[in-house]
Amino acid sequence: MTTTDRGLAAFDFDGTISRRDTLIPFLVGVAGPRDFASAWARIGSLAARRRLDVGDRDEVKAQLVRLLLAGRTQRDLEARGERYARDLLTGDRLRPLVVDRVQAHRDRGDLCVLVSASLVYYLEPIADELGIDGVVGVRPESVDGVLTGELTRPNVRADQKVVQLDEWLVAGNRRPAAGERSAYGNTSGDHALLAAADHRYWLGRPSKLPAGSELLLATTPLR
Repeated sequence: MTTTDRGLAAFDFDGTISRRDTLIPFLVGVAGPRDFASAWARIGSLAARRRLDVGDRDEVKAQLVRLLLAGRTQRDLEARGERYARDLLTGDRLRPLVVDRVQAHRDRGDLCVLVSASLVYYLEPIADELGIDGVVGVRPESVDGVLTGELTRPNVRADQKVVQLDEWLVAGNRRPAAGERSAYGNTSGDHALLAAADHRYWLGRPSKLPAGSELLLATTPLR
């Protein structure tokens, strides 16, 4: 395996690079408000019959994908993702502070990766625009160009962020062994990603600052 002295900078997306959640607006845009509301009511019904734990974010997301995306074409989702990415990039929807950090890591020669529980359909074009090297995100399963409603891998959240990032590094023969890891996150779903890094930057509530992390401010140096 090839090793490099490049560092690694792993960025969560929703609430870290973006100002807020991007998945639900995307799903509403794809399915329409009426179908989205119907799917949410279905989830409520499953929860009422104790067939779904609404506190299980991974399963709720899996159900939303099944209900809203099954039967749609890969090509349609990719086209919608491209348009949505342009909206996110041209509107005031990304945090300039974190976008600048991406550029700072690139200028230093670090390997930059998005590690997010959002969908790859819009994460990949955003990564291309920002010069980010790769995306570890949620990819719905497609058979003959049609979505089955299932996911190819578990939700990219909590421990899965570290598991799937490491797998991405191995699969691409990328292993920044001599370089240090930096990670950026804003929720409990990012704690594992932060804990696996040498330098940990927090964009969430100051009162929720994880141990060993520091708030990312305009004055925070790149370590």
